[in-house]
Order: sequence, then structure tokens, then C-alpha cells
Amino acid sequence: DVQLQASGGGLVQPGGSLRLSCTASGFRFEDFDLGWIRQAPGKELEVVSCIRKRNGSTYYSDSAKGRFTASRDNVKGTGSLEMNSLKAEDTAVYYCAAGPSDWRYRRQQYYRYWGQGTLVTVSS
Repeated sequence: DVQLQASGGGLVQPGGSLRLSCTASGFRFEDFDLGWIRQAPGKELEVVSCIRKRNGSTYYSDSAKGRFTASRDNVKGTGSLEMNSLKAEDTAVYYCAAGPSDWRYRRQQYYRYWGQGTLVTVSS
């Protein structure tokens, strides 16, 4: 069975850091782009990062750039998202997801496999 699971969310104060983890199984993880997608209260789904399968480059949204760092281990079938300097507007459910490695990686509709998500709350 195809599975993706995000974990590591929780409550953190503004300016703090949090590391999210993603584990994948049931498909050839190395053949897919790995995305992190979030949904904040009242907002649309937003692709915050994507590690491309083909060339190894990583995309970050404007909101994530300079603060978040994504990584992956294709042998282990895992990924992570290190989030620093967190702000209240980062509060969201975060999902890890896999897409087929083409030009559509900035769109949430691109992602084929989704995990259940993990909640990050940034509040004092």
C-alpha cells in the first residue's frame, strides 16, 4: 500500500524552530518529487517546498525561503522540513506529498500521494 506520513508538529513560540519528518512506503520514492504543502486557517493549500527528483534542486515559496530547509534520503524513503524563525502565519496543517517530477511542482494539484498531515501551531 502507498503510504506517506508526516510527523513532528506541535506548539512552538514565535521565533522558535521545529523539524517535521516524512516517511514513505509502498512506491518508488526516488522516482517522485517530494513536496511539503500546508493549509493555514482560512487559506488555500500552499506548496512551501519541493525537492525535485530529476536534478536535485529544491523549490521554496516566498514565505518559506530563507527560513525553511527541506531534505530527503532516497535510500531510507524519508524526508524532513526544518523550520526556523517561525511566525504566527506559519500556523497550518503540514502535509508531505509526492508528485511525478515535471513542471507542475508548484501546484498542489500536482501531488499524487498525500499523507495525513501534522499540525504546527505558532503562538505565544
